[in-house]
Amino acid sequence: MPTNLYGPHDNYHPENSHVIPALLRRFHEVVQRGDEEVVIWGSGTPMREFLHVDDMAAASIHVMNLDAETYQANTLPMLSHINVGTGIDCTIRELAETVARVTGFSGRLVFDATKPDGAPRKLMDVSRLASLGWRASISLEEGLRGAYAWFVDNQSNYKC
Repeated sequence: MPTNLYGPHDNYHPENSHVIPALLRRFHEVVQRGDEEVVIWGSGTPMREFLHVDDMAAASIHVMNLDAETYQANTLPMLSHINVGTGIDCTIRELAETVARVTGFSGRLVFDATKPDGAPRKLMDVSRLASLGWRASISLEEGLRGAYAWFVDNQSNYKC
């Protein structure tokens, strides 16, 4: 069971994308226009965990390569889910600050607290996967840099 995923080939549509591709696109467009501020929905205080899609693929392969005895010792027939994530969360404010660095935005972040925040915190317990010998290897900033580079190279596919 993965946490929030992001990476290349994500949905960067301005109206129906998830938080990371939405922020990457919004910050990119603000930098291109030369705007001095970016408005972000909510207070910036909710905490979220994010996992790069390449780490998700690596975790899937790791679990698929476990021998049957190890897999069965760590799951139950009707409870076979294994959480996949980093085990690390950040606030939406911290995420926005990181996206600003990645996109080269040096202006002001404005949080619109009249917009919904959602759940205060979403963090997975990844201890089972860690005990099976796997941990995420792509840091949030490194992953965001790669996702942003992919978006810039493919933004013509996202004209709206």
